[in-house]
Amino acid sequence: MTVTTRRAALLAASGLVAISALPLATTAAAQTAPPASTTPAPAKKEPSNQVQGVTITAPGAQDIKTSIDRRSYSLGKDVQATTGSVADALRNVPSVQVDVQGNVSLRGDPNVTIMIDGKPSGMFKGDNRGQVLQQIPASQFERVEVMTNPSAAFSPEGTAGIINLITKQQRGVGTTGTVRATLGTEGRKNASISLARNTKQITLSGDAGWRRDKAKGGIEDDRSRLDAASGRYADSHQKVGFISEGKSYNARAGVDYDVDKQTRLSAEARYNETEYNSKAGSAYEGLNTAGAPVVRYQRLSDGAMTRSVAGLTGDLRRKLPGEEHEFTLHAGVERTRDRQTTDATGFNQLPAVSSYVEHVSIGDELVQTRLKAEYKRPLPDGAKLVAGYELQIDDNDYDNFGARGSIGGGLVVDPALTNRFKYEQTIHAGYATYSRTFGDWTVMPGLRVEDVKIDTNQVTSNLKDGYDYLRAYPSLHAQYKVDDARQINASYSRRIQRPTAQDLNPYRIYQDPYNYRQGDPRLKPQTTDSFEVAYQLRKGFNYYLGTLYWREARDGVTDVVRDIGGGVLLTTKANLARSRSGGLELVANARLTPKLSYTISGNAAWNEIGATDLGFPDKRSAVSVSGYAALNVQATPKDFLQISGFAIGKRLTPQGYREPTGMLNLGYRHKFNDRLSGVVTVQDALKTFGDKLVIDTAVLKDRRALDLDLRAVFIGFTYGFGGQPGANARRAREPAFDFQPPTGGVGPM
Repeated sequence: MTVTTRRAALLAASGLVAISALPLATTAAAQTAPPASTTPAPAKKEPSNQVQGVTITAPGAQDIKTSIDRRSYSLGKDVQATTGSVADALRNVPSVQVDVQGNVSLRGDPNVTIMIDGKPSGMFKGDNRGQVLQQIPASQFERVEVMTNPSAAFSPEGTAGIINLITKQQRGVGTTGTVRATLGTEGRKNASISLARNTKQITLSGDAGWRRDKAKGGIEDDRSRLDAASGRYADSHQKVGFISEGKSYNARAGVDYDVDKQTRLSAEARYNETEYNSKAGSAYEGLNTAGAPVVRYQRLSDGAMTRSVAGLTGDLRRKLPGEEHEFTLHAGVERTRDRQTTDATGFNQLPAVSSYVEHVSIGDELVQTRLKAEYKRPLPDGAKLVAGYELQIDDNDYDNFGARGSIGGGLVVDPALTNRFKYEQTIHAGYATYSRTFGDWTVMPGLRVEDVKIDTNQVTSNLKDGYDYLRAYPSLHAQYKVDDARQINASYSRRIQRPTAQDLNPYRIYQDPYNYRQGDPRLKPQTTDSFEVAYQLRKGFNYYLGTLYWREARDGVTDVVRDIGGGVLLTTKANLARSRSGGLELVANARLTPKLSYTISGNAAWNEIGATDLGFPDKRSAVSVSGYAALNVQATPKDFLQISGFAIGKRLTPQGYREPTGMLNLGYRHKFNDRLSGVVTVQDALKTFGDKLVIDTAVLKDRRALDLDLRAVFIGFTYGFGGQPGANARRAREPAFDFQPPTGGVGPM
């Protein structure tokens, strides 16, 4: 059966499962309500600072909201989020770290699933997702949800957890809109517009924006490679200077149509395009064990990266008798195209004088199809059941091309640079969670079962492979209400990190003359068991949280760098034996005076790596400390100042470590009136942000320092128009699952 035929069959079968439940749901809605004696009495409405099922909030303290399985952070007071990118905003969120290249990690673990409004996106998959995060304006989003221990209602993908970006919504009567514009130093700029139209039965919404960014910096790489014959080390030094310009475009359009009071149809289309153009120059010199130069070259290159993501989704929601009793059906398809090209000229001086030109193009296309059916039902004694089925199909097609030749001559296709790789992954998942309150206790067990089939095809080498597996992913969340201000949460979940498509590609991918990458089609997914206990205190405007966590992981997929001769390094993928980590995370959000408030978070983590599979005889461990702090000053009702910064401590890697880094940011916002406000921000004011990677093994020692100049000044304006700001519309277009019981579906009506 062909891939297309099999996909059609799977979709047809899954559609029957989901659609067959709809008539049952509709029939249930038409039935007469049961007698009062069998109908559970409506729960008494608690004050807003009480535990309501699984959610707790407090009036006037909406910066942080928590529920039994997640925490949500407002971006409203983060002035950097007004002018910066999503990467800039995430750097100020507790538990989240973002490195100099935009790569995201949760408590030091980079295996994070990033969603938009509760839906996975191809924008945040693959090696270039950090660049995309540095191009999307943070002003599009109003909150960030962090789930370090998601329930079984969510995909187990991402051993560190889930970050959900919640889109900023227009709320108001009739037609409303917001315009934002920002200018920065060295040609940086961005602008966006959001519009919404609310009528009795229909809500139309849309937004569009663009962003221009610029970066410059340098890389210095010092290597020492052991010569087995002499027992001495041969050194090399490489220096790279570069400048890059990035630009992005995004657009979204959505419609919600209420067929009747119980039924809503929704559709949404999204498009994002990110482009980077760069120029770089590098110089390399390699020495022999006696210290004499044996290799020397210079290289000039022009690079370009383009990634486009187009997606279309549709939703049906049917409310049934009773509170939080509903059936939802979601379908979506998304196509991600990624292309990187490099045109380079090389000048060799040693071992012989020569020159060359080369053209390298690396491209891939991902088509992701999703279907999801979910049923929520209230049960006696205040219990709730959530059950559902998900289908996900990923089709990846990688097409790499390379050609080389002499300067002034024609290019000849280089087989070492040209290959094609195909990858398909199909996931069938069924899940259920059950929550119930016993006095001051709320418990929520869950179970998810997934059947996964993976097929790989290295077309160029005619190497086909594949495997499948069936696994269960349990979760358990418990919440104890000590009193109206304090609560204790405990949780467990089993997570998985599947190798990416390129991780499975066995072909040796060219990066530059002295760096290659290669995957392994037999890589196993990493499995992590995660445990957490948290104590929360919320009193008035003040919020304090302490979390103890522990993780046991096996088969972790990691980079392994080795020397393959001639000073050339090959980065491959491998499964670690085991790793363990644990730590204490503290968060405080409080007022010192009516005009002065602060947010501070810190994480002290211990990490142990058992890398015996990589040739290390002993386990390696280290302690890392990271943190974020912001001081907020409401100088006048119209003037708001913010000083914020973060620090990331030393982080352990399988073959070495990364050195500490940090950043200081400044911001000022002035409210001219209820519709117009302006901001001034300074990013990386002290120019301290960077990335230093150290590899320290018996056969290879390497120190790579990336110095990226991110310091910039921005001036921006935000203007809202139309409608009645602050008035309640017929209903706002809701985020996907912000602050709701963990259903994994669409939010409430």
